[in-house]
Amino acid sequence: MRRKLFAAVLAVVAAAGLTACGNGNDDPNVLKVGTEGTYSPFSYEQNGSLTGYDVDVIKAIGEKLGKKVEFVQTPWDAIFAGLEAKRFDLVANQVTVNPERSQKYSLSQPYTVSEGVIITKADTNGINDLADLSGKTCAQSTTSNWSKVAGSAGCNVEGVPGFVEAITLLKQGRVEATVNDSLAFAEYTKTKNDSSVKVAGKTGETSQQAFAARKDDQDLINQVDTALAELRADGTLAKISEKYFGTDVSK
Repeated sequence: MRRKLFAAVLAVVAAAGLTACGNGNDDPNVLKVGTEGTYSPFSYEQNGSLTGYDVDVIKAIGEKLGKKVEFVQTPWDAIFAGLEAKRFDLVANQVTVNPERSQKYSLSQPYTVSEGVIITKADTNGINDLADLSGKTCAQSTTSNWSKVAGSAGCNVEGVPGFVEAITLLKQGRVEATVNDSLAFAEYTKTKNDSSVKVAGKTGETSQQAFAARKDDQDLINQVDTALAELRADGTLAKISEKYFGTDVSK
């Protein structure tokens, strides 16, 4: 009888241990961060290593917090599901601040400020602003803020994994436009030297980007905000911005 009771207790303890191991990151010295790794110049691979503006900023935050940063590369359309499933603690991937996200997640203070642009093929005429997108087809990551902007303008959204795929469909003539971040497009044209696409117009919106954590993890966001304030004060954020954009995009 005692053996059976002892075995039952061991089984319960083991099961509890397995459950605890499955509940996200249990190491207080590690900060797990979800990012695409395919969104240049913010998060991308170079010579086999993950790099980019978002990557450098979150690494600097990790140093301030005394934590080792571990990246979990995840497609954008699955990144918030990964956060909610506790695969990582934080999303560092140009998360645009909007009311819906502010209600659902804990968001840091903004660390990037940019504007939206409408991108078309270089020889396209007749698309100059959001009103001109009505009835057209736009390639967009369906869960992105830019997808909502395009859809609200009356554009039929063709879902794609990310910015690179959107540009590919655009160049193939399968869509007529894509709406995205001005900084992402500037980096694309700089690195690819691609004159076949252009900025046809602006959305008229300035957007702010932040880090995202689960709603019940406000303490982590408070720590991130403290670190961001220190990085602004000591010039680190401006230095990282200059490295990737030639100007300070953090304010």
